[in-house]
Amino acid sequence: MTEPPGRRERKKAATRQKIADTALRLFLDRGYEAVGIRDVAAEADVAVTTLFSHFASKEALVFERDDDFEQRLTRAVTDRAPHQPLIPALRREIQALVRHCSADGAAPIWRMIDESPALREYEESMRLRHAESLAAAIAADPELSRGATASRAIARFVIDAYSVAREAPDPDAAVDEIFGMIEAAWAATRLPSADATGPARP
Repeated sequence: MTEPPGRRERKKAATRQKIADTALRLFLDRGYEAVGIRDVAAEADVAVTTLFSHFASKEALVFERDDDFEQRLTRAVTDRAPHQPLIPALRREIQALVRHCSADGAAPIWRMIDESPALREYEESMRLRHAESLAAAIAADPELSRGATASRAIARFVIDAYSVAREAPDPDAAVDEIFGMIEAAWAATRLPSADATGPARP
C-alpha cells in the first residue's frame, strides 16, 4: 500500500532530523574530525545512502537548517504584504536567526565550527550563497527599484549582520544598531529613475 504524500513527507522530515541530531551529538561528544559519515549512519540506524539523500556532505550535517534559513530570507522579500517596507522584514528574520544561534547550548556548536577549517569554509560558502539568493530576490522585485549591484551589496550587509550580531555581547542591541546602518544604506541605493516613474516601494 502506498503511503499518503503527507505521511511520507513527515517520515522523511523525521528521518532527516534524527540524522542531524545524531550527528551533532556525536560531533560534540567525540570531536568533529573523529566522527565519520559511517559512524553517524550506524548510530542513526540508517544506510549511508539514506544519509546522503538528506545531506550532501558531512559539513551539511552541522548546518542542517541551511535551506530553511535561505528560504526564510528570500520569502521576507517575496511574500511581504503590499507596501510593507523591506528592511524591517529582513531585520525580523535576522533577529530570529541570531536568537536561534545564540540560544543556550549553542556555544559548544560554534566552538566546534570555529575550530574546524572545513566547517568555517562551509559556513562562508553558505553565507555567500544566502547573500546571492537574497540579492536575486531583491533585484527581481520591480517595486523595490534597485539594480543588481545595490541588491548584492544590501544582501551582503544583511547576511553579515547575522554573523556580527551573533558574536556581540548583546546580540539584540547589535541587530538594532546594524540595521540602522542598513536602513540608511538602503535609502541611499534608490535608483534615480524611481523618482521619474513614481514612488518606489520602501
